Amino acid sequence: MGKKILLVDDEPLLRMDIKDVLENNGYEIIGEACDGFEAVEICKKHKPDLVIMDIEMPILDGIKAGKIICKENLAGGVLLLTSFEDKEYIEKAKSIGAYGYLVKTASEKSLIPTIEMCLNKVNEFERMKKDLEKVNSKLNERKLIERAKGILIREFKVSEDEAYNIIRKLSMDKRTSMMEIAKMIIIGYDD
Repeated sequence: MGKKILLVDDEPLLRMDIKDVLENNGYEIIGEACDGFEAVEICKKHKPDLVIMDIEMPILDGIKAGKIICKENLAGGVLLLTSFEDKEYIEKAKSIGAYGYLVKTASEKSLIPTIEMCLNKVNEFERMKKDLEKVNSKLNERKLIERAKGILIREFKVSEDEAYNIIRKLSMDKRTSMMEIAKMIIIGYDD
């Protein structure tokens, strides 16, 4: 199964052309939208890997919709399409966190590599988020153990090393993680 893509453009013929190119290259089109509001709603329901979206659309344009999608983490990434090579649009696209910017006149030869680069950024960002979550988890675990050690030092007048060894021994004896032991100590002794 290919990567899930949402196409957003107020021109149905252009959407159809892009859809054909993408499907012929193995991508799964999970939806189509003709304005920014519709794009946001579809993203909320389906969380696509990539949103390919026109900038110039009625009501809620691609920049504003892209900003919502990026801020609320409703899709893996956003690739903006436009008829304009305007520096102001490029700066706006960068400011909302878009992964790419492509002029509509681009050929299939440039569309597919651009999409692949965007999807690579999506994957890279997901890996980084997971790594950050692991680091935060380890940090929180260390904080809990440090707090539990402080309680043991206060309650039993032991050294820091002794407090650590108490937690470690309880962890081994009870066959549970040091973090779980630390939580129990904190809940049981902390006021």
